[in-house]
Amino acid sequence: MSESNLNTLSTHIERKKVWQLLGIVLVTAIVWNLPTSVFGIEGLTVVQQRIIAIFVFATLSWLTECIPAWATSLAIMTIMCVTVSENSFLPFKGDGIGELLKSKDIMASFADPIIMLFLAGFILAIAASKSGLDTLLAKNMIRPFGKKSENVLLGFLFITGTFSMFISNTATAALMLTFLTPVFASLPANGKGRIGLTMAIPLAANLGGMGTPIGTPPNMIAMKFLNDPEGLNLGISFGQWMLVMAPLVIILLLICWKVILYFFPFTNKTIELQITGEVHRGWRMYVVIATFIVTILLWIIPKEVTGINTNTVSMIPMGIFAITGVITAKDLQQIDWSVIWMVAGGFALGLGMNGSGLADVAIESIPFGTWSPIIILLVSGLICYFLSNFISNTATAALLMPILAVVCRAMGDKLEIIGGTSTVLIGIAVAASTLCACQSLLLLMLLLIQQV
Repeated sequence: MSESNLNTLSTHIERKKVWQLLGIVLVTAIVWNLPTSVFGIEGLTVVQQRIIAIFVFATLSWLTECIPAWATSLAIMTIMCVTVSENSFLPFKGDGIGELLKSKDIMASFADPIIMLFLAGFILAIAASKSGLDTLLAKNMIRPFGKKSENVLLGFLFITGTFSMFISNTATAALMLTFLTPVFASLPANGKGRIGLTMAIPLAANLGGMGTPIGTPPNMIAMKFLNDPEGLNLGISFGQWMLVMAPLVIILLLICWKVILYFFPFTNKTIELQITGEVHRGWRMYVVIATFIVTILLWIIPKEVTGINTNTVSMIPMGIFAITGVITAKDLQQIDWSVIWMVAGGFALGLGMNGSGLADVAIESIPFGTWSPIIILLVSGLICYFLSNFISNTATAALLMPILAVVCRAMGDKLEIIGGTSTVLIGIAVAASTLCACQSLLLLMLLLIQQV
């Protein structure tokens, strides 16, 4: 495509985004200014109506991506601060409009304890990569699987899945694909084994992310609403999450192994695997190893034993790595701050729903208690599937979690038939991860068709 055609296409895309943004602003303004009686929620205040309008703005902006997803989150927090907080512009204040939020609480969405947990995951990943700990672990973890091709595939699945529990899915996939490069040289160019090994990486990375709260952003969003003291307040710990989800990850990885072997059998019976990469020996490496072990143990051991909760533990690796120089100011640039802003935007939406009293009036006005728990679980999963085809998994979770937290709180004990509130919210987080895995599996099938 010529440069002029590229410029024309770029201009067309920019114009489309501008029109989409103008349309979103118009729809938001309409919702903002409708009579409160239109919503059918008894006792709805002006402030609560504004929260609904902001939620509409967030949904449409994330769906169309007319502005970057992180910018939508920043816009959410900005609009809330200047229109529904006690520090709003004067035209947005007045008697009888409802309870205004505290601006410091809105701003604190970016410094929520769950965000600290998120940052700890990024910091641990950077430290592992910088010190070469990831390479060292991969070398030692693959050895027990031997040289038989089928076992090497299983090893890659389990190593990728394990890394993805503590390192972002994208970083894990990039790391493992690097290790695969020398393997391809020993496999036939037209063999299916190459495809099988390659597809094992994204499948395992997405499934492994379900195993811990820090494995993927939707997990942390779910943790926020599950443990919110002003909301569900279920007190689910890092260890409790792993106790349930890690066995599920193992089962799914074994299923993936069998499926890949069935569709992509290896021609070579053995694979000579040499994982290369620089390992920085020295005292800083031992600091990283010791910190990893201590952090993970403190995450897993119940708070009743240690007296320190999961979010506070997340400060330990950040503090140690900063003091010892393992992590520098330049390393912080590697953190995906845009994802953190997206998560913070979801938290701000949840704060708006709870802090304004919108959640309470919705519970009183809408008969959630009469709904079927099975239907709630299925419909929420289908909505997650639909949205994740258009927007990121993080944005999907940020939109759905606040709504489902309200629905689940209203349904109360009725959800016990499907395992309680945690089943619904964790189910959404799992659905987001398994959707990526299913899409990877679909791509795998398409590649198979092309091979045939």
